[in-house]
Amino acid sequence: MRFHKPDASVFVPDGLAAEDAFRRVTHLAIGAHQDDCEIMAFHGIQKCFASEDLWFGAVTCTNGSGSPRAGEYASFSDEAMAALRRREQEKAAVLGNYGALVQLNYASAEVKDVGTGRLRADLVKVLQAVRPEVVYTHNPADKHDTHLAVAFTAIAALRELAPEERPTTVYGCEVWRGLDWMDDADKVPLDVGRRENLSMGLIGVYDSQVEGGKRYDLATAGRRRANAVYFQSHQVDEAEQLWFAMDLTPLVRDASLDVGRFVLAHIDKFRKSVEEKIRRYWVRTR
Repeated sequence: MRFHKPDASVFVPDGLAAEDAFRRVTHLAIGAHQDDCEIMAFHGIQKCFASEDLWFGAVTCTNGSGSPRAGEYASFSDEAMAALRRREQEKAAVLGNYGALVQLNYASAEVKDVGTGRLRADLVKVLQAVRPEVVYTHNPADKHDTHLAVAFTAIAALRELAPEERPTTVYGCEVWRGLDWMDDADKVPLDVGRRENLSMGLIGVYDSQVEGGKRYDLATAGRRRANAVYFQSHQVDEAEQLWFAMDLTPLVRDASLDVGRFVLAHIDKFRKSVEEKIRRYWVRTR
């Protein structure tokens, strides 16, 4: 499979031919950076890890050259950091028993230049080869511009597929903005409480980040547990760890839906909920 970037790569941990490896993938994550898939799509990783029928696949869109660095990694050039993060992503694929890993190797600036259509075309190629049942990507209310560019491009790519090629479920997952603000009836709570040792190992693979100034290992575990505890105020916890997602499936099934209105409708519902409580309690105190 040929992609726009000449140094894009396909890695299959167990050595299966790429075409066959793509075909077996049932759960596919499309992330912006190395480690995004491990953080936001662990629900799929743990579901597929020991299954004979389900396989996890990952697409990482950027090359990691702009990653923050400190300590022993502070002197790394952009090229050295990109090479290191590429190796770390492959190590995660081995540890997580991925069915296939694609690294498209774009610079973040190239990903954010969505008008070129290059990333979208690459994602269409992957999606047509895989035809996954479930897709995980960034949520379109994230605050990281590169995450947003990937999320919107992924939606556009999914809409280019024939109806029979589209996944049954598409999740927009939290990373650089939590989704606890969404109405409980709308947000999707993904149980990520199994195989905590695997989760910690996957994030720990990215030593360039964890020891290089960003404790994603602690932050991710903390958010998962906080989501579970603070999800329901009047019920005992049904899960020890949760990761929240926005259901993007309607946007993929119906290409006529406006993405902006879809997302802003969730924000409007949040605003109305807060406004209603203000009226109920604050106005009556005056």
